[in-house]
Amino acid sequence: MKGMLTLPILIPLIAIPILLVIKNNRIKRIISISATAALVVVSVHLLQTVQQSGIQVMNIGNWSAPIGIPIVIDLYSAIMLIMAGIIGFCISIYASKNIGSQRENHHFHPLFHALLLGVNGAFITGDIFNLFVWFEVMLMASFCLLILGNERAQLEGAIKYITMSLISSFLFVAGIGLIYGETGTLNMADLARIIEDDDAMLMNTSAMLFFIAFGIKAAIFPFFYWLPASYHTPPAAVSALFAGLLTKVGVYAMVRFFTLFFVHNDAFWHTLLLVVAGATMFIGVIMAASQNDIRRILSFHIISQIGYMIMGLGIFTPLAISGAIYFTFHNVMAKTNTFLVAGIINSLKGSYHIKTLGGLYKQHPLVAFIFFIPAMALAGLPPLSGFFAKFVLVKAGLESNEYLITFVALLVSIITLFSMVKIWGHAFWKSEENGEHDSTRRPALTLVIPCVLLCCISAGIGIGANYCLELTTSAAEQLLDKKHYVEAVLKISEHENPH
Repeated sequence: MKGMLTLPILIPLIAIPILLVIKNNRIKRIISISATAALVVVSVHLLQTVQQSGIQVMNIGNWSAPIGIPIVIDLYSAIMLIMAGIIGFCISIYASKNIGSQRENHHFHPLFHALLLGVNGAFITGDIFNLFVWFEVMLMASFCLLILGNERAQLEGAIKYITMSLISSFLFVAGIGLIYGETGTLNMADLARIIEDDDAMLMNTSAMLFFIAFGIKAAIFPFFYWLPASYHTPPAAVSALFAGLLTKVGVYAMVRFFTLFFVHNDAFWHTLLLVVAGATMFIGVIMAASQNDIRRILSFHIISQIGYMIMGLGIFTPLAISGAIYFTFHNVMAKTNTFLVAGIINSLKGSYHIKTLGGLYKQHPLVAFIFFIPAMALAGLPPLSGFFAKFVLVKAGLESNEYLITFVALLVSIITLFSMVKIWGHAFWKSEENGEHDSTRRPALTLVIPCVLLCCISAGIGIGANYCLELTTSAAEQLLDKKHYVEAVLKISEHENPH
């Protein structure tokens, strides 16, 4: 049974060499889709196991913590694994048509699974140094995916992306060195036990290094400029994959660290997190509203909506953390979907620029529908998932007397609606100016199916918001009551190696 805990990393790890060896693109696609489907099944099973039996821990090689490397899956990790699995499954289907050339197809699938390997590894590791290793796996895979196609714009975006990522990695390593020098351990549970009440300057310095490192990964203010410069350049499948997963790993790491062991000096950190959240939300949405390229609008919205997740962490109540987790899951589904639909629009019209588009509502009503659902979910219209996610965060803000950040969150939601209506009005509602478009052309089924699936999830987690919030509330309570995490890791260690 414990071997199940390794499957989120074993499945993509096994898939990578198989995909490298196989030359037939059709077989590659089948293997890729099958592997991601297996990830979804395994992740759902792990969530059920955690719900029934508590936090699951496995020590690699039976080396006890804090010396060994633990795999730890709690409710938060399990939810994030399901999220990654769903996005991986949808992208693997979509890429079978979106990644066009044989050469790009040959490289995409192994790199895609290498990225999933890094993402899943980051979600389940219980050791800080191994978290760094998984971040670097993601970095290598994402850089190669970013330049897939070798176009000039991709290379320019990749330079900015890799530069900021290397700065993040440098700060991450510096933080690891400081914290290890101070405590003598990098095991997360052991750190939670050791430094709970330690407000030493060195510990604050280490916390700040991690905050900046993860802030760059998550694209929060003021470290976000690399994201809109790079996310709009690769193929739509790659843009959607990055939009859905990469920044969320940075958010995950920040939530994990600042609920588990960086819990001292909370007045400073929570204030800083709320200031950063507000600035990230507002600047991101203002920049989005000023753009005319669909993917650039959506890229700035990634930044803006990261602010809502950080807002939940800054308020730091069970309701706020629950809202942040729910918002993360909702946002990943909806944001990935909007990027995928943008790729469909480009395949039909040959452009992402909204002022050159038009007539899509009449010509392709299904495309209009699969854009409208995630767009309105992002804007927060009921009964879609975004409404309930924002409602919970606003309620948490009001209950905690955090009126300023609550006002900003509501204002940003209105401007988000404006920018989504802007896309809708130009690309879907207005008449096509040149009239040369062949309205009989239909998008490929493999492009549409993932979007329909994600639309159903956005609607489903809105309609089933009560169950979802019960789950995320349990995850939030588990995060804030860290003794469960500490006891699960350290007691397992004692049981496996009593000497």
